[in-house]
Amino acid sequence: MPTQPLIIVEGSRRSPRPATRFDIIKRSVNRAIDAGYHIGQRVQVGRIAGHVVGYNIAHYGRFCGSLYPLLVRTEYGVTKCRLCEVATA
Repeated sequence: MPTQPLIIVEGSRRSPRPATRFDIIKRSVNRAIDAGYHIGQRVQVGRIAGHVVGYNIAHYGRFCGSLYPLLVRTEYGVTKCRLCEVATA
């Protein structure tokens, strides 16, 4: 079997790796936490009262976690919300 010499090239990565969907969702959820939306936090979705029950980590579909990071329980059920749709109560 013919062999080839191994050549080692010194180098470094010039640019950071591109962000993955999970990185984007993580940033979005962290932004919600930094804004004060912790689990159990009372919020208003428009005029409807509710409270944060979790964070949306879905990375596909119409309501992915990068755009709708909050899960809010209201009297009508659990909904996924953007940060601009909710306010602390």
